[in-house]
Amino acid sequence: MNATMRPLRSGARVLVVAATVLLGSGCATTASNPEDPLEGYNRAMFSFNEGLDKAVIKPAAQAYDAVLPSPVRTGVSNVFGNLGDPWIGVNNLLQGKFADALSDMMRFLFNSTFGIAGVLDIATEMGFAKHDEDFGQTLGRWGVGDGAYIVLPFFGPRTLRDAAMLPVDMSVDPVSSVGHIPTRNTMTGVRLLNTRANLLGVDKTLEEGTLDKYSYVRDFYLEQRRYKVFDGNPPRVYEDFSRVDGDSLPLGRAADELAAVAVEDLELLGVGDFALNAQTGGHFN
Repeated sequence: MNATMRPLRSGARVLVVAATVLLGSGCATTASNPEDPLEGYNRAMFSFNEGLDKAVIKPAAQAYDAVLPSPVRTGVSNVFGNLGDPWIGVNNLLQGKFADALSDMMRFLFNSTFGIAGVLDIATEMGFAKHDEDFGQTLGRWGVGDGAYIVLPFFGPRTLRDAAMLPVDMSVDPVSSVGHIPTRNTMTGVRLLNTRANLLGVDKTLEEGTLDKYSYVRDFYLEQRRYKVFDGNPPRVYEDFSRVDGDSLPLGRAADELAAVAVEDLELLGVGDFALNAQTGGHFN
């Protein structure tokens, strides 16, 4: 099988499994949020992903964090971030953001050479900002709607649009396309652990800061996703689901600032976010 097609088919299998579960359970539930009609299924999958993180991923990330010093972890984040820059540049190009696309390609060029294969992020010091784009955002840029909120096994929170485009992003991922299986598996594992280690401490804040972790993660994800699709300028009105009269309220400053933090640092999404960030490098400047 062609190495490029392997991640595409794997991602498609994940989506098929998720769709099967949806038909069996999600459609029979009553959602409190119109953007989350599959809430029953989503809560169950959220709990599964969270349990997997607590049992396996988080302990491994804690060991990784204890063994490797911070400069080494930063170098690892830079390498994987550098590998993701060409696809980010392609998506910026497809969105018509030519200056950003050129900046992404220059980042990859400088970091791959003078940055010693991306270990050093000299491009940022040179003024080439790190961007975060994927094919779901590209479709959103051209008017494709989000669709319902869905939590995928292992990959975590998505919208239906982004879930459908996940195999596309995976098919062009340099790590997933490595033909030598032991090397590919090692790189995938290191990337996942490094991303999760960068989030240690954030999960404690999430646990202590909300009574309903699922709802907080869902609302936060949808807000920051809109923020990304619209490049920090989402539509100034959103639906207030707590009101029965259907009125809309202006998007609050606090929500804008929260989404800005998510883009600037790391997204607060649970175990699925670790897989997502692992696909894109896991570190944004």
